[in-house]
Amino acid sequence: MSVFHKQNGSGAGTGRAGKSFSLLPYLWQYKWHYLVGVILLTAVDMANLYIPQYTGEMIDGLAAGAFGMAQVRGILLKLLFVGIVIMVGRFGWRYFIIGASRGVERNIRNDLFAHVETLSAGFFNHHKTGDLMAHFTNDLGAIRMAVGFAVITAFDAVAMTFMVLFKMIFHVSLKLTVLAFVPLILVAVGCYFYGVESKKRQTRRQEAFSALSDKVQESLSGIRVQKAFVQEEADFASIEAAGQECMKRNLSVVKLRMVFGPTLDLITGISMLLTLVFGGKMVLDGKVSIGQFVAFQSYIGMLVWPMIACGDCINTFSQAAAAFGRVREIFAAEPEITEPSLPLIGAEAVLTGDIVCDRLTFTYPGAQAPVLQDISLHIAPGEMLGILGRTGSGKSTFANLLLRVYDCDEGMLKIDNTPLNRISLTALHKNIAYVPQDNFLFSDTLEENIAFGLEERISEHPELSGQIVQAAKDACIHDNIIDFPEGYQTLVGERGVTLSGGQKQRSSIARALLMQAPILILDDSLSAVDTDTEEKILENILRLRKGKTTIVIAHRISTLQHADHIAVLSDGLLSEYGTHDELLQKGGFYANIYEKQQLEQELTAM
Repeated sequence: MSVFHKQNGSGAGTGRAGKSFSLLPYLWQYKWHYLVGVILLTAVDMANLYIPQYTGEMIDGLAAGAFGMAQVRGILLKLLFVGIVIMVGRFGWRYFIIGASRGVERNIRNDLFAHVETLSAGFFNHHKTGDLMAHFTNDLGAIRMAVGFAVITAFDAVAMTFMVLFKMIFHVSLKLTVLAFVPLILVAVGCYFYGVESKKRQTRRQEAFSALSDKVQESLSGIRVQKAFVQEEADFASIEAAGQECMKRNLSVVKLRMVFGPTLDLITGISMLLTLVFGGKMVLDGKVSIGQFVAFQSYIGMLVWPMIACGDCINTFSQAAAAFGRVREIFAAEPEITEPSLPLIGAEAVLTGDIVCDRLTFTYPGAQAPVLQDISLHIAPGEMLGILGRTGSGKSTFANLLLRVYDCDEGMLKIDNTPLNRISLTALHKNIAYVPQDNFLFSDTLEENIAFGLEERISEHPELSGQIVQAAKDACIHDNIIDFPEGYQTLVGERGVTLSGGQKQRSSIARALLMQAPILILDDSLSAVDTDTEEKILENILRLRKGKTTIVIAHRISTLQHADHIAVLSDGLLSEYGTHDELLQKGGFYANIYEKQQLEQELTAM
């Protein structure tokens, strides 16, 4: 059964508004965290500046013989105080800024997931699971690093550079400062070209990671098929190829960093060499003291960090820019199926189940020929409609149109004399219980899977257990469940892998019956069930569904013969319509299939 929920994200709201998606609203939520963090970071940088200054003062004082133990203790106490400020400040800015970045990541992830839930089936036809998982993990992680670590690094690099230059100019020598800083200008030019190339390589790297994630997810999901067809080696080769491509893209990023990093070291080394040569001469000439020269060398060392941080920031922001573009594409995707602005039937309405098809014609997006064409029929409340047809004749498409997985032209499909697109999506999905061909069970207990369609959670309403058991009995799965060691608390594994095909189908039927919805759609939901069990389930459905509309799609005549009307689809056209007896008398496709299946049953019995 398919249950659709519309959830609200917990993020910044306006930050996820389609193409206008922006990081600013998410960052604004944590403005005070960033403000306090920046203040603490500034305090740490200012405290760091005093360490070379106090060290130089001590050296000059001791060299001149002007310092006694009292003065030394005073300097040491100042250094201790500076150390405490640095320790507390570093803990504080990490707590506020890194914590804020985690909050931004959480809110974007919540909003992204909420947005993905609103998207229509067409979106998931073109976006694979592994690729979407890469958006939720790798891409959002890159954005978190940019709004956390990179913000700190960028501010710290800029602030530290200006503060250190100020100290170097006013505490030591302007001439020596200019001489030492000239080589560092080359860093600005290199950073620009590094940033441009880094963004390109980061984008290719993240695309390769998405491809690898998708391949691994697909291979693990289909591992049983791989083993059944002895394709482990071929699958491993494809995984290895995707891994090699991902490694190649990662190495391209690393190689760029490995060139940029040593280049920064070289420029910094040249700067320090110049200060050693010319600064040493200034000491010999008496223009600066030994303590000032030692302090200046320490300041030069402190400038190394901003240079390294410059490369790290560019790399992080480049990766985040590529990730942001990929995430923005998901936010920009608009749902094809939307809630009506002024619904004629509201969310809390209960439908009677009166369904009308008026020359229903539908063509899938991008397809040339219609999959359904000129279908007209009426299902009165309380009736059962059977649908029969060859594979690809449009049977499941009809069910998807009723559920508004896809939209047809307005007025072609009506429920309770109201066009489907004028009915609240919530009302539509609450009033239709659906058992699809691909029965999906969650990695949870059988009890939770059967109760999935209920608004109340079984953990909070244990009195629902009796209803769950009754639904399981009606679906003829109860006896199987109680034979399991854990009974209804049995974990079914991923996609219900621990159950047989028939057990998964009957569990899904029990889930649908428990909803007691006005409309029930069974899409080839008894194909994996033996004929005796099928007959019992159908008897229970006929008994339970009196006064409620039921649509049964099947390939077996035995599943359909008790329906009030049977529609036979052929190449998207309604080729035959009537009761079981009427269709047999016509001697067409339905009668032909019936004779063949009767012969099969007789041969099986013999």
